[in-house]
Amino acid sequence: MKKSKSKRHDKGKRASLPHQYREVLEFFRSHPRKSFNYKQISHHLDIRSDEKRNEIIKILDLMSKEEILESEGQGKFKYQPDFTCFTGRAELTSRGAAFVVVEELEEDVHVSPSLTGQAFNGDTVTVELLHQKSGKRPEGRIIEVVERARKEFVGTVQKMKKFAFVVPDNSRIHVDFFIDKRDQMECVDGDKVLVEFIDWPASSPNPNGKVIQVLGKAGEHNTEMHAIIAEFGFKTSFDADVESEAESYSERIPNDEIAKRKDMRGTLTFTIDPVDAKDFDDAISFKRLNDNRLEIGVHIADVSHYVTPGSLLDEEAYNRATSVYLVDRTVPMLPERLSNNLCSLRPKVDRLAYSVIFEMDEDAKVHSYWIGKTVIHSNHRFSYEGAQEVIEGDSELHAKEIRLLNQMALKLQKRRFAEGAISFESDEYKFTLDEAGKPISVDKKVRKEAHKMIEDFMLLANKTVAKHAYQTYKGKVFPYRVHPSPNLEKMVNFVEMAKRFGHIIDTKNSDTISQTINKMVHATEGKVESGILHPLAIRSMEKALYTTKDTSHFGLAFPFYTHFTSPIRRYPDLIVHRLLHNYQLNEKRGDDMNIEKACSHSSKREIQASLAERASIKYKQTEYLSDHIGEKFDGIISGVTEWGIYVEIIENHCEGMVRIADLQGDYFEFYEKELAVIGRKTGKKYTFGDPVKIVVKKTNLNKRIIDFSVVV
Repeated sequence: MKKSKSKRHDKGKRASLPHQYREVLEFFRSHPRKSFNYKQISHHLDIRSDEKRNEIIKILDLMSKEEILESEGQGKFKYQPDFTCFTGRAELTSRGAAFVVVEELEEDVHVSPSLTGQAFNGDTVTVELLHQKSGKRPEGRIIEVVERARKEFVGTVQKMKKFAFVVPDNSRIHVDFFIDKRDQMECVDGDKVLVEFIDWPASSPNPNGKVIQVLGKAGEHNTEMHAIIAEFGFKTSFDADVESEAESYSERIPNDEIAKRKDMRGTLTFTIDPVDAKDFDDAISFKRLNDNRLEIGVHIADVSHYVTPGSLLDEEAYNRATSVYLVDRTVPMLPERLSNNLCSLRPKVDRLAYSVIFEMDEDAKVHSYWIGKTVIHSNHRFSYEGAQEVIEGDSELHAKEIRLLNQMALKLQKRRFAEGAISFESDEYKFTLDEAGKPISVDKKVRKEAHKMIEDFMLLANKTVAKHAYQTYKGKVFPYRVHPSPNLEKMVNFVEMAKRFGHIIDTKNSDTISQTINKMVHATEGKVESGILHPLAIRSMEKALYTTKDTSHFGLAFPFYTHFTSPIRRYPDLIVHRLLHNYQLNEKRGDDMNIEKACSHSSKREIQASLAERASIKYKQTEYLSDHIGEKFDGIISGVTEWGIYVEIIENHCEGMVRIADLQGDYFEFYEKELAVIGRKTGKKYTFGDPVKIVVKKTNLNKRIIDFSVVV
């Protein structure tokens, strides 16, 4: 990065120049990496007379002497920034400001709304540092967009006679797209559309775009869910050629394929899934070997048999990388022919699987295991509720087997926590929707032993496969699911907040962190503050990701961990299946670079899928509270920022904001170190975790924004 030399400013000469000096300066700042001559500058500034062009020549000459511009030869000049410039990622706020994340700087660069230039949220930009007051974060100006994070945006059409504007749904996009008449794709006023960014002329206040998909009428349930899917870069349907490839597979399993596999069809096997599940991608088998030895099989649909490298299905699976779960639907990674049929372990039909078969005792200790391809036959399909009835003694269907499996799972779970796993149980809420998709109630999801039983056997299979791959195929590339140890700097706010509630988090090392977090989790179980502290703890930790470069998982306390158990909805699991099979056949190792690239891509897509899920939840929260304007609720402060306090309603976990300007009775200011908003005269304080009674003030469905007021 280049710093400027001291400038030789000639105020007398500059004062005699016309107003074009500033226009020329702003033009070069907007194009910091390009060179221009006086003719190009004149054209861009729409200067046509020879007299005015001569003035441009004088301005360029003066700027060169001032070392604002650098001569590139042949009459061309290039901008030399006044201060140091850096490249980073722009994160825009809903209020229009930006924070540019720069690797070389300790703090993010704050950019005021008027200086964000042509940047969209997530873009890679060049930021020019302006000044930094003592004790405050650096200030800057975005002078160039280096790379767009995305080129497709969702918004609502505002139709004019000869053109239209699209108002983006994303509250972090602060400019409307101008749509020429020929680029409107028959949309009408009020339609929700997907718009593609074309360009953003320097002379225009708005970027140009074109409509590439009409999603439907804004405000309708299906339209809004489709809009969220499109907003985060996913598709709601599959191309005809992809569907055709999926349909080309027969349901009949050839005998020669069965002959290659371990035949498990004679062993008691069942699935346990949500009551409304359509795909069953994992199953458990149970067989008693002797008085104290059991054969427990974890069977996963063999997606790799159907989705082969280089196929259209594989390309589609790679691009999507994950299924997406919204409040009312699943957007699958693969077509229904596979996800709900051939790769769904339905009862009473033969299915191809990839399995981990354990020899265990009743104390849940593993004595040996086998990993390989199988053919299975599920005897029964349990819902979680049905399996729970068996566990609780209200049903006797396969009772002996399920109750013993549950006892073993509880022992696996106890052992895992003793070894340092963190026992988070985040509350989840489910919307009950009417026929039109409108939310009529919000209810807490209940996780009982049946859910945890399946989870613990899946964890066992995942960690066994990871350890097996690491030890057996040492030196060969393999994707792991990694959760790095906590970054102590990121944990400061959580540690301080836990302390305010009387919980000490010992950050001496990874073991003490997990031990004291678990202690906090147990102490807050069933209490209001758990809804604040548990999510805050999760946010303070590093994010789990896929990589070939490490093996450990801090949150689960496993030295080796991978994702093996859901290849129908996660692309990395599909890679794991393929590599295992290749290595078992002594075939060539995988391509390190391409597999790491796939891991990185899958991690990014997972984040987008998670954001889409949260957006659908936020939309339904906003829609639900739109029918409760003026009603009062008990809440708890879940976040404090410079522009307001976030409050989560206790009974339904809907979250909204009380803006600082709406706080009554004093002039309130934000204090970052205290994570509090404090009244200047009264000293009244609002801080993280405080109980507060609010009233629903207003909602904005398009922006998914909920505003509260504090009941004084």
